[in-house]
Amino acid sequence: MDSSEDEKDGVYGNYVPKELSHHFTSNGTKFVDEVLNGQSERCLENFRMDKQVFYKLCDILQSKGLLRHTNRIKIEEQLAIFMFIIGHNLRTRAVQELFRYSGETISRHFNNVLNAIMAISLDFFQPPGSDVPPEILEDPRFHPYFKDCVGAVDGIHIPVMVGVDEQGPFRNKNGLLSQNVLAACSLDLKFHYVLAGWEGSASDLRVLNSALTRRNKLQVPEGKYYLVDNKYANMPGFIAPYQGVPYHSNQFPSGYHPQDAKELFNQQHSILRNATDRIFGALKERFPILMSAPPYPLQTQVKLVVAACALHNYIRREKPDDWLFRMYEQDTVMQMEESLPPLEAEQPMTHVDMQALEIGFQTEELELASQFRDCIASDMWEDYLRHLSSM
Repeated sequence: MDSSEDEKDGVYGNYVPKELSHHFTSNGTKFVDEVLNGQSERCLENFRMDKQVFYKLCDILQSKGLLRHTNRIKIEEQLAIFMFIIGHNLRTRAVQELFRYSGETISRHFNNVLNAIMAISLDFFQPPGSDVPPEILEDPRFHPYFKDCVGAVDGIHIPVMVGVDEQGPFRNKNGLLSQNVLAACSLDLKFHYVLAGWEGSASDLRVLNSALTRRNKLQVPEGKYYLVDNKYANMPGFIAPYQGVPYHSNQFPSGYHPQDAKELFNQQHSILRNATDRIFGALKERFPILMSAPPYPLQTQVKLVVAACALHNYIRREKPDDWLFRMYEQDTVMQMEESLPPLEAEQPMTHVDMQALEIGFQTEELELASQFRDCIASDMWEDYLRHLSSM
């Protein structure tokens, strides 16, 4: 990456948060040492992870030969620079002032760390297992009805910066430049799979099709399925809510009792699928660089999304109860102020577009998927009525 490209002014081009700038009494080396020798909360605040988790990641990157100490900058400081940039959405020029290194040095180490994390990113993405997730097994609202559910799939639009000649395909339905990122996640807020880099104008179903047909593809275990919202089709391996029936929590008034099997199914489906909203919320809270288009080459912007998700998984594995995760562990998404531009309005999938859906499902398979959903809804409704009659 050219340092000139890396140092363009953006929305936050030269902004240094006041609560951070006072720490820098002399140079970056001293600052990093002070943080790592201080309370773990300070490391989480500045480098977005617990101190011991930070040190362990340094050891992993060094043991695999992906990073090495230089005469001037230790691995700990290299990782700190990277985490500081993505964890506070700072531009190279601002970090250059804080750490007292040249723009070229900041840029080089940023890219070295990014590529190192990408090199081991697959180690942090674990496919779903065969066991029933505890979030389902231990909750009578969901078990046994959703016992074969392994998580949820959804897409999110991440702001992107591209040249004028490339902007057309990346302009989404809101007129904003974005990349359409698809993610499959577990119900305990870990990413199973992430596909980044698709243009913002691409439909969600088209991106899902790509995820299911590419070499490094999203794999759904035999007999299992992910929950999806109404932007997708109800099909084998992916269970969508009923169309034309209230779905989101704000469509069900407080204390409202479902009137039929479809309403009850949509209500419980929505609560479970809420995992995608919470995992995206936690991801953006930890790595606000994803909230605005950073002035890097497109390939770097795509890598940043995957690297952020890999780091999210790594931290979730090593320190599942840090305060950033605790903010998003409830059933409902916390109402938090955020500056991310509004996403595209959901476009309900009223029928299966077989041209967009190149996965090759037969009509009979789609009908069986619909019948399977009906069976879940029927069983749930019968038990619900039985419970009401016994009260």
